[in-house]
Amino acid sequence: MSEKKTMLTYDGLKKLEAELQDLKVVRRREVAQLIKEARSQGDLSENAEYDAAKEEQAAVEARIVQLEKMLRNAEVIDEESLGGEVVSIGSKVTVFDIEYDEKVEYLIVGSTEADPVMGRISNESPLGLALIGRGLDEVVSVEAPDGSLQYRILEIA
Repeated sequence: MSEKKTMLTYDGLKKLEAELQDLKVVRRREVAQLIKEARSQGDLSENAEYDAAKEEQAAVEARIVQLEKMLRNAEVIDEESLGGEVVSIGSKVTVFDIEYDEKVEYLIVGSTEADPVMGRISNESPLGLALIGRGLDEVVSVEAPDGSLQYRILEIA
Protein backbone atom coordinates (compact mmCIF):
# COMPACT_ATOMS: atom_id res chain seq x y z
CA MET A 1 0.00 0.00 0.00
CA SER A 2 1.50 3.32 -1.01
CA GLU A 3 1.58 6.11 1.53
CA LYS A 4 -0.29 9.37 1.00
CA LYS A 5 1.71 12.10 -0.72
CA THR A 6 2.36 15.22 1.33
CA MET A 7 1.81 18.23 -0.92
CA LEU A 8 4.14 21.09 0.06
CA THR A 9 5.25 24.42 -1.27
CA TYR A 10 9.00 25.00 -1.33
CA ASP A 11 8.67 27.24 1.77
CA GLY A 12 6.65 24.57 3.55
CA LEU A 13 9.31 21.97 2.75
CA LYS A 14 12.04 24.20 4.17
CA LYS A 15 10.02 24.84 7.36
CA LEU A 16 9.48 21.11 7.95
CA GLU A 17 13.16 20.37 7.31
CA ALA A 18 14.16 23.11 9.77
CA GLU A 19 11.75 21.79 12.41
CA LEU A 20 13.11 18.26 11.98
CA GLN A 21 16.69 19.49 12.29
CA ASP A 22 15.80 21.47 15.45
CA LEU A 23 14.09 18.48 17.02
CA LYS A 24 16.98 16.13 16.27
CA VAL A 25 19.79 18.46 17.29
CA VAL A 26 18.41 20.84 19.93
CA ARG A 27 15.26 19.34 21.49
CA ARG A 28 16.70 15.84 21.86
CA ARG A 29 19.68 17.26 23.73
CA GLU A 30 17.44 19.43 25.94
CA VAL A 31 15.16 16.52 26.83
CA ALA A 32 18.14 14.24 27.52
CA GLN A 33 19.44 16.87 29.94
CA LEU A 34 16.05 17.08 31.67
CA ILE A 35 16.00 13.29 32.08
CA LYS A 36 19.55 13.31 33.43
CA GLU A 37 18.68 16.00 35.98
CA ALA A 38 15.51 14.18 37.04
CA ARG A 39 17.42 10.90 37.48
CA SER A 40 19.89 12.61 39.75
CA GLN A 41 17.06 13.41 42.17
CA GLY A 42 16.81 9.80 43.28
CA ASP A 43 13.76 7.53 43.38
CA LEU A 44 12.25 7.47 39.87
CA SER A 45 8.98 5.83 40.95
CA GLU A 46 7.70 9.05 42.52
CA ASN A 47 9.59 11.56 40.42
CA ALA A 48 7.17 13.85 38.54
CA GLU A 49 10.02 15.66 36.74
CA TYR A 50 11.32 12.36 35.39
CA ASP A 51 7.84 11.33 34.18
CA ALA A 52 7.32 14.72 32.51
CA ALA A 53 10.73 14.55 30.82
CA LYS A 54 10.03 11.02 29.52
CA GLU A 55 6.65 12.18 28.17
CA GLU A 56 8.38 15.11 26.45
CA GLN A 57 10.93 12.70 25.00
CA ALA A 58 8.14 10.52 23.60
CA ALA A 59 6.42 13.56 22.07
CA VAL A 60 9.66 14.74 20.44
CA GLU A 61 10.41 11.28 19.03
CA ALA A 62 6.84 10.92 17.72
CA ARG A 63 7.07 14.28 15.95
CA ILE A 64 10.43 13.30 14.44
CA VAL A 65 8.89 10.10 13.04
CA GLN A 66 5.90 12.08 11.72
CA LEU A 67 8.11 14.69 10.03
CA GLU A 68 10.41 12.06 8.51
CA LYS A 69 7.39 10.26 7.04
CA MET A 70 5.96 13.51 5.66
CA LEU A 71 9.28 14.50 4.11
CA ARG A 72 9.83 11.02 2.67
CA ASN A 73 6.46 11.30 0.91
CA ALA A 74 6.71 14.99 0.05
CA GLU A 75 5.76 16.26 -3.35
CA VAL A 76 6.91 19.84 -3.83
CA ILE A 77 4.59 22.06 -5.82
CA ASP A 78 6.40 23.87 -8.61
CA GLU A 79 4.85 27.28 -8.07
CA GLU A 80 6.82 28.74 -11.01
CA SER A 81 5.07 26.53 -13.55
CA LEU A 82 1.53 27.22 -12.37
CA GLY A 83 -0.62 28.85 -14.97
CA GLY A 84 -3.55 31.14 -14.41
CA GLU A 85 -5.96 28.96 -16.39
CA VAL A 86 -7.32 26.67 -13.66
CA VAL A 87 -6.99 26.46 -9.88
CA SER A 88 -4.48 23.92 -8.60
CA ILE A 89 -2.40 23.35 -5.48
CA GLY A 90 -0.09 26.36 -5.16
CA SER A 91 -2.53 28.74 -6.87
CA LYS A 92 -3.36 32.07 -5.31
CA VAL A 93 -7.07 32.52 -5.94
CA THR A 94 -9.18 35.63 -5.53
CA VAL A 95 -12.86 34.82 -5.15
CA PHE A 96 -15.98 36.88 -4.65
CA ASP A 97 -18.07 35.62 -1.73
CA ILE A 98 -21.58 36.11 -3.10
CA GLU A 99 -23.37 35.87 0.26
CA TYR A 100 -21.12 38.36 2.07
CA ASP A 101 -20.49 40.57 -1.00
CA GLU A 102 -16.71 40.64 -0.53
CA LYS A 103 -13.47 39.64 -2.24
CA VAL A 104 -11.32 37.06 -0.47
CA GLU A 105 -7.89 35.76 -1.44
CA TYR A 106 -6.72 32.22 -0.72
CA LEU A 107 -3.57 30.24 -1.36
CA ILE A 108 -4.34 26.58 -2.08
CA VAL A 109 -1.83 24.40 -0.22
CA GLY A 110 -1.51 20.81 0.96
CA SER A 111 -3.17 19.94 4.27
CA THR A 112 0.17 20.12 6.11
CA GLU A 113 0.54 23.84 5.41
CA ALA A 114 -3.11 24.86 5.79
CA ASP A 115 -3.79 27.90 7.97
CA PRO A 116 -7.24 29.33 7.19
CA VAL A 117 -6.68 32.37 9.41
CA MET A 118 -3.75 33.31 7.15
CA GLY A 119 -5.72 32.58 3.96
CA ARG A 120 -3.93 29.27 3.30
CA ILE A 121 -6.59 26.62 2.65
CA SER A 122 -6.06 22.93 2.12
CA ASN A 123 -6.69 21.27 -1.20
CA GLU A 124 -8.66 18.73 0.87
CA SER A 125 -10.97 21.32 2.51
CA PRO A 126 -14.49 21.73 1.14
CA LEU A 127 -13.63 25.07 -0.48
CA GLY A 128 -10.27 23.81 -1.73
CA LEU A 129 -11.93 20.77 -3.31
CA ALA A 130 -14.57 22.98 -4.93
CA LEU A 131 -11.95 25.35 -6.40
CA ILE A 132 -9.44 22.79 -7.72
CA GLY A 133 -9.74 22.38 -11.48
CA ARG A 134 -12.07 25.36 -11.91
CA GLY A 135 -11.41 28.39 -14.10
CA LEU A 136 -11.96 32.15 -14.16
CA ASP A 137 -15.51 33.45 -13.68
CA GLU A 138 -16.81 30.04 -12.62
CA VAL A 139 -19.13 29.94 -9.63
CA VAL A 140 -18.46 27.17 -7.11
CA SER A 141 -20.79 26.01 -4.37
CA VAL A 142 -19.59 24.73 -1.01
CA GLU A 143 -21.83 22.95 1.45
CA ALA A 144 -21.51 24.39 4.95
CA PRO A 145 -23.45 23.70 8.16
CA ASP A 146 -25.53 26.83 7.55
CA GLY A 147 -26.27 25.96 3.94
CA SER A 148 -24.60 26.34 0.56
CA LEU A 149 -22.02 29.11 0.03
CA GLN A 150 -21.18 30.40 -3.43
CA TYR A 151 -17.96 31.95 -4.70
CA ARG A 152 -17.09 33.39 -8.11
CA ILE A 153 -13.46 32.94 -9.18
CA LEU A 154 -12.08 36.40 -10.06
CA GLU A 155 -8.35 35.77 -10.39
CA ILE A 156 -5.94 32.83 -10.47
CA ALA A 157 -2.23 33.46 -9.99
